[in-house]
Amino acid sequence: MKSVVIEQPGKLTIAERPLPQPAAGEVRVKVTGASICGSDVHIWHGHNPFARYPRVIGHEFFGVIDAVGDGVDAARLGQRVAVDPVISCGSCYPCSVGRPNVCATLQVIGVHRDGGFSDYALAPARNAWPLPDTIPDRLASLIEPFTIAANITAFLQPRPDDIALIYGAGPMGLTAVQVLKGVYGVKSVMVVDRLPERLALAAQSGADQCFDNGEIPLAEQLSGVQPTLIIDAACHPAILTEAAALASPAGRIGLLGFSGEPCTITQQSLTSKELSLFTSRLNSNRFPQVIDWLEQGLLQPEKLVTHAFPLRDVERAMTLFEKDPRTCCKVILQMD
Repeated sequence: MKSVVIEQPGKLTIAERPLPQPAAGEVRVKVTGASICGSDVHIWHGHNPFARYPRVIGHEFFGVIDAVGDGVDAARLGQRVAVDPVISCGSCYPCSVGRPNVCATLQVIGVHRDGGFSDYALAPARNAWPLPDTIPDRLASLIEPFTIAANITAFLQPRPDDIALIYGAGPMGLTAVQVLKGVYGVKSVMVVDRLPERLALAAQSGADQCFDNGEIPLAEQLSGVQPTLIIDAACHPAILTEAAALASPAGRIGLLGFSGEPCTITQQSLTSKELSLFTSRLNSNRFPQVIDWLEQGLLQPEKLVTHAFPLRDVERAMTLFEKDPRTCCKVILQMD
């Protein structure tokens, strides 16, 4: 089978690998399609601290179960499935309180284990979620990105009367816009970015106001409006300080970033307003929730897709994703 392998940082190959066999409790998925995430690019360049090499990348993928290991019902053969990449132990403290995404022995398919940019991939059977016919193949790999938005909003508990502000109109910011508008019915969702093309995508996804802070500071453009809910999907360490200054008293701030750079913020800026600060990593069993939202028509993932490539053009696709954020949002890889 063909697999996209990062042999070492900076070295991407399409390699011939033996067909994997599912172990007990696992399924083998014949991958139909996948989509590119920024973390795939980070692993390629050696910027993901959790990746080990060589690694088959890809954690946003779907396909059809074509083999099962011991203990897995053979009736699952032929199921269309989306794969949750979060693999947890089920018994440590985080798992016991419903936070398997920060399991003490966490593994992520495509990071710690070989992933879905391949003709075939293995996954625990419990991580392979059956898909209804209402979710087409071309959009099925986008379930995983929407679980990120589902996870952070579960902490933030949006209300229709919230004034929401999202930093960043990349894929994570756009999924958050759609979840806030389509699922929670938030009446006012604002997005800030420095690329007008990305702000246009935000408007298409339902944002009520879009701000370019490239030259005029955001505070000046808000004219005193204090957001009650803020999501940092741009993931720059300087944003938290500004978010705390802009937020309404009793506001909630959600962070999706993973930067190792320090951020300067005072306790006073948080405590004086009694702000709530939430962080979110990956997803904690949100696949069924997002699948249900898609079945109900509450989300429009097709608005995020800008490009599609065959797997053999993966390096070109990833380079486009990395270098051309003005025209490129989500890129779908189709198996040859």
